[in-house]
Amino acid sequence: MNDQQLLRYSRHILLPQIAYEGQEQLGRSHALIVGAGGLGSPVALYLGAGGVGRLTICDYDSVDMSNLQRQVIHTTQTIGVNKAISAQRALQAINPEITVVPIPRKSSEDEFTALAREADVVIDCSDNFRTRYTLNRVCVALEKPLVSGAAIGFEGQVTVFDLRRDDSPCYHCLFPDTGAGDGVGEMRCAEFGVFAPLVGMIGTTQAAEAMKLLLGIGDSLQGRLLLLDVLAMEWRGIRLGRDPACRVCSGR
Repeated sequence: MNDQQLLRYSRHILLPQIAYEGQEQLGRSHALIVGAGGLGSPVALYLGAGGVGRLTICDYDSVDMSNLQRQVIHTTQTIGVNKAISAQRALQAINPEITVVPIPRKSSEDEFTALAREADVVIDCSDNFRTRYTLNRVCVALEKPLVSGAAIGFEGQVTVFDLRRDDSPCYHCLFPDTGAGDGVGEMRCAEFGVFAPLVGMIGTTQAAEAMKLLLGIGDSLQGRLLLLDVLAMEWRGIRLGRDPACRVCSGR
């Protein structure tokens, strides 16, 4: 690292769990972020500012005025711009030393597979079950760690599926795909609303878990689901076990 980098990341380097070597490890790391909305905004901002060297950001949607209440990586000036490209601009303004690759289109499972294969961690910041199930299948097949988050109204949840481990459950273990049809049972912000700080709280938790995985420090949320009720300001933890009959991961 040069002098400017040492100054930029000095508060990380002061932490003995990270130090100089850990910061260099972050600089060599690659995170795939799927979704640049309410959750993806804080994830991308903190990973980028924290020095994760390569971020690939997938989002086919464009910035809308209604997004700005919570999707803090975007601005009024980027209304109408693709969210992945808008996020790239914001991140390069904050930290021009990292590489940000926008994927401004709806990705197929094959493309997600190709992108995830090159990444060290996958962070699911999407807002629909189809994408969540797709990313889960991809990460199971590639044995990649998957950081999952969701938020609606005043409630959120976050967990880690560390699919490098034989004992890890997968997303399908937690929420089995019943085949009832796309979108069944889903709640959307446009219909039900979402409390702006909630997505920041869940997204920053996802960012912390992703960075810990990249550094190999601490205990991750592997095997635990955190549930947040903002109105009560209460976090609850639930233990997760692997479903031996899961049709996605039982063959591992």
